[in-house]
Amino acid sequence: MKALLFALGSCVTCAVAAFAADGGFRLISAAWHEGGSVPQENLFNGPGCGGANVSPEFHWSGAPSGTRSFAITIFDPDAPTGAGWWHWVIFNIPGTVFELPAGAGRKGSIPPGSIQCRNDYGEWGYGGPCPPVGTTHRYFVRVYAVNVEKLSSGSETPPEKMAKQIEEHSIGVAKLTVKFGR
Repeated sequence: MKALLFALGSCVTCAVAAFAADGGFRLISAAWHEGGSVPQENLFNGPGCGGANVSPEFHWSGAPSGTRSFAITIFDPDAPTGAGWWHWVIFNIPGTVFELPAGAGRKGSIPPGSIQCRNDYGEWGYGGPCPPVGTTHRYFVRVYAVNVEKLSSGSETPPEKMAKQIEEHSIGVAKLTVKFGR
């Protein structure tokens, strides 16, 4: 019994140490899992992709001290554009918000004060994955802890420029990578 309790205590200690080692800033989703595949409902609803184009829900915790707001990006580095593909850029999420529900990427569904850029489909808000047939792409999800309450750019800012501004003000990032192929 002592050996079992010691082993259990050691596992908990290791988990706490690992959590603390990287600052503890974590991103989780019920639908998107590290290394997993994007569910059908989150795929783009367009030619060749019959998804519902519903943004996934995300929860984050353990943001660093000094966080004033959050930003979320979803980027496909494997898109055959030479510059990747921006699926979602949302910023100025209040520092008191620690989750976005499924579907928050629709116009009018984001937290008050938050701003969404146009994605690379040319639409405001979330645009789900839809890689070319015969390919599998990675999707980098990032939740940034930002050191200012409001970034100065607006919704007309191109996503790649907004991502650079977000990174300039980032004091921490929680990451998740998923994939999808067809």
